[in-house]
Amino acid sequence: MQLEQRYRNRIHEATIRLNRIKKRMLQVSIFRVLLFVSGVAGVICFYHYEMGVISVIVGITFIPFLLLVKYHTELFSRKEWTETLIRVNEDEISALHNDYTPFDKGEEFVDSAHRYTLDLDIFGNHSLFQAVNRTCTSFGKNVLANWLQHHSEDKDEIVSRQETVSELSQLTDFREKFRITGLLYKGEGGDKDEIQRWAEAPARFSAKRWVKPLIRLVPMTNVILFGLGLLHLISFNWFGLGFVCFVIFSMGLVKSVTLFQSDFDKRFKILSTYAKLIRLIDRQQTKASLLTRLKSEFHCQDGKSTSEALKILETELNRLDLRNNLLLYIILEGLCFWQLRQVIRIEEWQRQYGKSLIRWLDALGEVDALCSLGNFAYNHPDYRYAIIVDKPFVFKAKDLGHPLMSNGQCITNDVDVPSRPYFLIITGANMAGKSTYLRTIGINYILACTGAPCYGTSLEIFPAKLITSLRTTDSLDKHESYFFAELKRLKEIIDRLNRGEILFIILDEILKGTNSLDKQKGSFALIRQFMNLRTNGIIATHDLLLGQLIDSFPDTIRNNCFEADITAGELTFSYRLRPGIAQNMNACFLMKKMGIRMEDI
Repeated sequence: MQLEQRYRNRIHEATIRLNRIKKRMLQVSIFRVLLFVSGVAGVICFYHYEMGVISVIVGITFIPFLLLVKYHTELFSRKEWTETLIRVNEDEISALHNDYTPFDKGEEFVDSAHRYTLDLDIFGNHSLFQAVNRTCTSFGKNVLANWLQHHSEDKDEIVSRQETVSELSQLTDFREKFRITGLLYKGEGGDKDEIQRWAEAPARFSAKRWVKPLIRLVPMTNVILFGLGLLHLISFNWFGLGFVCFVIFSMGLVKSVTLFQSDFDKRFKILSTYAKLIRLIDRQQTKASLLTRLKSEFHCQDGKSTSEALKILETELNRLDLRNNLLLYIILEGLCFWQLRQVIRIEEWQRQYGKSLIRWLDALGEVDALCSLGNFAYNHPDYRYAIIVDKPFVFKAKDLGHPLMSNGQCITNDVDVPSRPYFLIITGANMAGKSTYLRTIGINYILACTGAPCYGTSLEIFPAKLITSLRTTDSLDKHESYFFAELKRLKEIIDRLNRGEILFIILDEILKGTNSLDKQKGSFALIRQFMNLRTNGIIATHDLLLGQLIDSFPDTIRNNCFEADITAGELTFSYRLRPGIAQNMNACFLMKKMGIRMEDI
């Protein structure tokens, strides 16, 4: 496979580079030890010599030692980057072989009451989310999950995403750098919420009335006392006394400023990683209108870019770090109340840019989710983007397959729901492929409405609201039977239709929680009601009599089937959709094959 070879080449190149980095790190570590030992030995041996000799020894040993420490840190960062690059490409090879275990399952998004996600395996083990998700931020992951939970019904939005996903699928280096940069920061799920709380929090220091007058008063007092001392109008002792008083007074703020600094440092570590991601986006040339709009979100009202604004914050925090040096602390506090001055400057940054932070993170999360869809498109170059139409309803597909099945196992089929109202009734034996066919349609529909390419040679859809009932279960904790749970879903469908919603309905074996006669009567009544409410859908059933509905609705109902063929005493399945009503059922045949005695009735 060409794709797999590309990933293997990346792994091979990175492995060679990683071995070089490790070798260099070992050499630097050995040389560091030698320099340190040499320096200590030199100082001990020449302890009684002149200070100049000692200075030379220190200069040729400890200064290179410190430089090597810094170089070793850079090498470690390169090693970590390269290891992550190898892991990312190895994971993509697993995905090409239909193994998604390295990726997040999105289990926190599983919702048994959702109108389609449980039925279509959108979340959980070996799910669509696990196959698509390559996000590297917690809020990007949430954006992608939200798109899959609430698919778009807006043609322009879908087409815009398709354009963006198509462009991102070709930007392999950008997507790789973007993901690795995000993965190197071990963020938490609540990063965005935590930043939002911090950004919206009131100022601790600048809100106090005495603060700003004080930071003006201290340097002004020092200048006046120093000037008067130069003019010999007062003794310089007054300047010294004021200096000492200011230092002592500032010590009362040390605890609260330290708490403020540690709190800010934690947020900035998060923001610094996001700033790197934003910088990558800013530098990437793009054509898609959606990407251009998202890039424009990373600019401030004062004309600065987000990266520049975050750089300002970094500078102010670095200046605040000067208070950690005792000598500088005494000098700066005595002269100008440095720590309080810097705290005020940082709070002013928070006031100026804090409200923009969430907008930046929202745009970053959307780019992150789009990169995942771009990666999915890149891994499936034979998939096609759906044509989105304006007028309800249409779902036409050629050679549609299930994206979570390997190409060698997947049998593709066509789908044709040409107008509104219109229903396909699918009959067939057990294990013949009815349920897989329904899930194939549903999951490709979600991909299409999300803006991703679909497993088929062509697909044309109208983006109506999808609702399914394929895997309804009973609920012991709510004291609900299987049948009651199914009725609730059907009532939800009827209520939505009565409210005027345009739906695409996919049902598997409706009313299977009751007896055959009830089921048959109820199924006939339900489908007639659907037709009267002018909706569209697909229903799979074992009940061959439902095929008779075509007599009442010859233009808006079609019968298709999956047959089980018995040849030479063996049961075979083609998994190919055929026109008409199924002729062969296999329950009795399978029971006999398993040794279960069948009495003639």
